[in-house]
Amino acid sequence: MRISLQHSTVYRYDAPVFLEPHVFRLRPRVDGSQRLLGYSLRITPAPDGTTEYLDQDGNVATQAWFSGAVSELAVHSSFAVETLRENPFDYVLPASHLSSLPLVYGEPLASALAPCTAPGDSGEVKQFALSLAGQNGWRTLDFLNALTSALYERSTHIVRDEGAPLPPEETLRTGTGSCRDLAVLFCAACRHLGVPARFVSGYECWAGFAGDAHMHAWAEVYLDGAGWRGYDPSRGLAVSTAHVAVAAAADSRLAAPMTGTFRGKANAAMTFQIAVQTGT
Repeated sequence: MRISLQHSTVYRYDAPVFLEPHVFRLRPRVDGSQRLLGYSLRITPAPDGTTEYLDQDGNVATQAWFSGAVSELAVHSSFAVETLRENPFDYVLPASHLSSLPLVYGEPLASALAPCTAPGDSGEVKQFALSLAGQNGWRTLDFLNALTSALYERSTHIVRDEGAPLPPEETLRTGTGSCRDLAVLFCAACRHLGVPARFVSGYECWAGFAGDAHMHAWAEVYLDGAGWRGYDPSRGLAVSTAHVAVAAAADSRLAAPMTGTFRGKANAAMTFQIAVQTGT
């Protein structure tokens, strides 16, 4: 599927401010599931300089730095992507990982995946994950599908334009959360079963057709022989051609589309607009 998207975000300040360096992660990644056909990023006011680089997780990031007082920061990105993975289960797991939860990885892979396997200390999430795994015979794929469905079916989905994801135990306890809250909870549950999981920031094109389209978040798990594979608990499905991944990290803060601060006594207000088109 070919997906074209335009995303504009504007921050307005009620008094002049000085912008500290900002980091933008808005360029879709290139991998076996998607091919980038074109991308542009425009920042207003024009930065004094920019540099593009790979961050610690292999995401493409752009850092921009500024001078002078401003009352507005506008960021406009656009891209065209071809998504390729129509079958999200086009792999064969080794027998040792089919029904052997919790998963155990050998070295050196275990050390490389360590940030994505640290489960945290939530007993509630652990018991929830263990219960689901037991109900599904400790089978890896059955557990992942059941977890995706359970979070989708038991949760009231809300939209929060700003703010960090809620703690996973809070999302589990209240049964309410945004896409990023459910993604963090999904990751935490997986990690209690030894399944490496990370947070993904990007776009989901069917939701993008709505008048109030937003950026989206989901999770990816690492499976031996399959690599990183996406699961979207706020849609209740395994990720295929409708999703465009932009950035992924063990810690959701490191996959944020935009980060930066300003100097000055001012309040900031954010507005955004996303437009999506699809084709073949």
